[in-house]
Amino acid sequence: MRDFRDAKLMAKSLREALAERNLELTHSQALELVAGQFGYDDWNILAAKIEAAEPQRRTSGGISIQPAIPIFRIFSVDKAMEFYRGFLGFELDWEHRFGENFPLYCQVSRSGMLMHLSEHAGDASPGARVFVPVQGIRAFHAELIAKDYRYMKPGLEQQPWGLEVTVTDPFSNRISFCEREIKPET
Repeated sequence: MRDFRDAKLMAKSLREALAERNLELTHSQALELVAGQFGYDDWNILAAKIEAAEPQRRTSGGISIQPAIPIFRIFSVDKAMEFYRGFLGFELDWEHRFGENFPLYCQVSRSGMLMHLSEHAGDASPGARVFVPVQGIRAFHAELIAKDYRYMKPGLEQQPWGLEVTVTDPFSNRISFCEREIKPET
């Protein structure tokens, strides 16, 4: 479920959906409408709330490095959406194609984790792996098992670094979701 921190993405999606219906809206008009949907008088108030909610990032010499966004190579949009949206519960944030009958490049997300999926031959190699720190791994594992996805029945494994659930997408890309254990200092 999206929240106020996704407001810019929501405004972009609104503009795109209206453009498909030949209704034009400026970016600022879309931002104002989204702010209103969240109960704020204008975009500036919502933007301040978004900024206040962002974690403060440590900078060094004016450089701030953001979390990486993994890119996974896919070969079937239908299989990718069945896995990422249907099984893992990700949302489709946006998609891009250079034209009709061109490869898909899209972003999916869940709880702040972003991933890019690409049908483009030069983007990533199948068989990649990403490590994802999570909280609530047991609940996440139970959610996945309850879906009874026919191609995957992931286990919950104890590793030296924490509890881990590893899934493999239909294109041999692996995601290891891990709730790290904090060891007491001796």
